[in-house]
Amino acid sequence: MPDPTMLLIDLAAITVLTVAIYFRRHRRRDLVVAFFGVNVGVYAVAYVLATGSVAAGLGLGLFGVLSIIRLRSSEISQREVAYYFAALAIGLIAGLSTTFSVWPTLLIAVIVAVLAIIDHPGLFAATRQRTVNLDEAIVDEDELRGVLSERLGGEVKALTVQHIDFVNDTTLVDVRYRAARSTARSAARTASRTAVGA
Repeated sequence: MPDPTMLLIDLAAITVLTVAIYFRRHRRRDLVVAFFGVNVGVYAVAYVLATGSVAAGLGLGLFGVLSIIRLRSSEISQREVAYYFAALAIGLIAGLSTTFSVWPTLLIAVIVAVLAIIDHPGLFAATRQRTVNLDEAIVDEDELRGVLSERLGGEVKALTVQHIDFVNDTTLVDVRYRAARSTARSAARTASRTAVGA
């Protein structure tokens, strides 16, 4: 009879990752379904490859196909791409381990722990990114930096002008900035309260 231990570990890990961490922080139910589907699907494929006589080349090919799947129904952020690949990696590690093994279990735990820490709302809370459409065409970067700092209420760290329209007098710019300390603290407290109260 097959050992179900790694399957149970996989299901526990993906539940913690998607429900306890991702959903409580970001509230996208559709991606919770996607993460579970990818994880369980990859686990099943990896388990069959590990227990059967399927060629290794075919397994690598299937993994390559899975790794380039994009969710085209709606846009996903780079953060969600990280969760997507974490779900995929957990399923692959657990599926290739046909019986309980400490090292794969530790790797799965590390993946979950790293995302839980690095995606915490309090980490880098003051750093923001916005795409801003200004109602004036500004060519000078120093002037643009000053206008953005004033309107966003923070220190501009980097900016990329995406479009300047001299006809309609607008500037589209992607800006990275550090919010004022009071604003950052307030945002971090709100995020923490939301996560605890969810």
